[in-house]
Amino acid sequence: MSVATFYVDICGCGWISLHFPARNVLFLPRHCNPSSPRGSLVPKGITLQHKVPAGLDRKEAEVYRHLDPERLPKHIAIIMDGNGRWAKRRHMPRVAGHRAGVAAVRSTVETAARVGIQAITLYAFSEENWKKRPKSEVDFLMGLLSRYLKAEVPTLNENNIRLEYIGRQQQLPDDVQERMEWARQSTAQNTGTVLTLALNYSARSELVDAFRSMLDAATKNGGAEHLQIDEDKISEHLYTRHLPDPDLVVRTSGEMRLSNFLLWQLAYAEIYVTPTLWPDFRGVHLLDAIAEYQKRERRYGGLNHGDSHAHAEVAKAQK
Repeated sequence: MSVATFYVDICGCGWISLHFPARNVLFLPRHCNPSSPRGSLVPKGITLQHKVPAGLDRKEAEVYRHLDPERLPKHIAIIMDGNGRWAKRRHMPRVAGHRAGVAAVRSTVETAARVGIQAITLYAFSEENWKKRPKSEVDFLMGLLSRYLKAEVPTLNENNIRLEYIGRQQQLPDDVQERMEWARQSTAQNTGTVLTLALNYSARSELVDAFRSMLDAATKNGGAEHLQIDEDKISEHLYTRHLPDPDLVVRTSGEMRLSNFLLWQLAYAEIYVTPTLWPDFRGVHLLDAIAEYQKRERRYGGLNHGDSHAHAEVAKAQK
């Protein structure tokens, strides 16, 4: 009796050999296993799981095993909400919630990088925060941002993460702008996940700035009569022109609104809302959001597969 031998990585902990009678082996065509030039042999009744990326903890690895690595969102946007409520529930000042939120940023961004998310954008500080938060809290947030950037650059480099920003940065304090530029340049050589911090950001202001930029470009090109406006042209003048539009937007703390965040770019994004407050959010919660994302069928205004088939049958019957 002929025997087939397989070498299988068990949960990322090491390789073992498995032996099966050849009659219990299926041959999968090439398209079933893109990593193999000639297909792969898989025993009947055995499901081969994708290799778990290094660095994931036990809970993250368990969720990841149920994901399809070929269908990960390219760009995830996150509205980080709930710092104040987290602190209030613990009878602590609001700034304690902001400080605790740093650990959530670190865990979430590192997990995104480890599983291969191309881009992650965090809504860190809105234009409205200037107007509606006490000056003492705003000053604390600016100091926290500077300390975060100084402390996290080595970790970003270790994880091959490149740092970028969107928003009206020129209105931030000079010392904060200097630290931001230092951190950006310090990670500019990295080629992995792009981490974008939305600072002093407003989606409506972004659109205003985009139209002003388009008008300025037309004026320099011979006058306003040369102004061309279409969706692609607008996208080329947004802060996020270097990024793909988000596939998934995550909001913590259970609130059901976008809060003036990436209004143009989120037109077709899947929305995932979790009651988890931001300081309690971790990489495993990000993977939970991705798992929910992969259950959905993205139609972009079209029909799903079943409806499309039914429509075709109706059309055929009417001929």
